[in-house]
Amino acid sequence: MDTQVFWNVIGNYNTQTKLIQLFLVVFTVFSIIISYIKGSAWLAKLVLGIINLFIAFGFFAWYGTEPIQKYFAFPLYIFCGILFLYESWQNRNDVIQKPSKVQLLLLLLYLFYPLVSVFLGNTFPQMVTHIMPCPVISLSIAVYACCQRKNKVLLALLTVWGLTGVKSLIFHAYEDIILLICGLYGIALLIKETDLFKKSR
Repeated sequence: MDTQVFWNVIGNYNTQTKLIQLFLVVFTVFSIIISYIKGSAWLAKLVLGIINLFIAFGFFAWYGTEPIQKYFAFPLYIFCGILFLYESWQNRNDVIQKPSKVQLLLLLLYLFYPLVSVFLGNTFPQMVTHIMPCPVISLSIAVYACCQRKNKVLLALLTVWGLTGVKSLIFHAYEDIILLICGLYGIALLIKETDLFKKSR
C-alpha cells in the first residue's frame, strides 16, 4: 500500500466518524474502569468486542481500499470481536487483576497514542486516534493481559496484528511502535500461557 493512500484512508475515516469515535472512547474507558472496580471482566471484554467489530466494519469494510485491508485485516478484526463477545459470556465470572508495571505502561501508551501522533507532526484528520485499528489492538492486548482467563486463539490473533507494528517504519507511522511493543508483549503472554512453558519451569 502506498504511504499517501494509507494516510488518506485514515483521514477519510476520522473525518466521517469523529463523533462516533468520541462516544466509543468514553464508553470504552468507562466500561473498563467499572469492570476493574467491580472486579469483573465481562463488561471490559464486551466493549473490546464492540470496538473490534466497529473497526472491522467501520474502518476496513467501509473505508479500506486495499486487498490486505479487505481480506486480512477485516476478517482478523471480525474474529477478535466475536471472540471477545464470546469470552464476555462464556467467562463472565472472570476478573481483571491489578495491572503489572508492564501492563500499566501499555495502558498509558494507549492513552498517549494521539499525542504521540501530534508530536510526530501529524494533524487531524490525518493522525492516529484512540479508535483506530492499531490503538484498539494495543488496548485489547493491554486489558486482556489483566484478565485471569485467556483464550489462546484470541490472544494469538491480537498478537499477530500487534506484530504488524513493524509497518511503522514503512508508512512513517512511528506512533505504531506502540503497537509493536504490545505485539511483543503478546508473544510473552502466549509463551506464559502454554503448557510447554509451564513444563520447563
